Amino acid sequence: MAAAIEELLPLSDVLVMSAAPADFRPAQVANSKIKKASAPESIALAPTADILLATRHARRAGAVVVGFALETNDAVENGRTKLASKDLDLIVVNDATEQGAGFGVDTNRVTLLSRDGTEERLPLMAKTEVADAILDRVERLIDGR
Repeated sequence: MAAAIEELLPLSDVLVMSAAPADFRPAQVANSKIKKASAPESIALAPTADILLATRHARRAGAVVVGFALETNDAVENGRTKLASKDLDLIVVNDATEQGAGFGVDTNRVTLLSRDGTEERLPLMAKTEVADAILDRVERLIDGR
C-alpha cells in the first residue's frame, strides 16, 4: 500500500486515507505455524509504518489530504493532534465508544476538524451519508485553492 501511494500521490489532487491497515504487527515472524498447545501467553508487538505521515514529502502542492482518527477517549483532542502532526487539511474523528458508531453498524457519528480550526460534529447518519459529507468538504477545499 505504501509503495502504491508513494507512486501515485505526486499525480493526485486528493488523498483520502480512511484507516491504517494495522497499527501494530508481530515483533517477530514465526518460522512455522504457532500451535495452540505450545503458544506463548503473549506475542510482542511492534508499530507499523505510518503511511499517511510518510507521504508528506510526496504530496502535490495544493493537494487536499484527509485522514481519519478512530479514538476511544479524548477523541476530538486526539484528532486535533493528528490533524497537526500529519499535516492534514481535514480529519474525520470517530469515537468508537459512541452508541451507533464505529464497527459492526451501518451508522456513524463523526466530527470533522479542518486545518483552519473549523469543527463540525455531524449527527448520527448512515455511513454512506458520512462519506458524502466528507466528499462535500473535500470539494469545498479544492474549490478554495
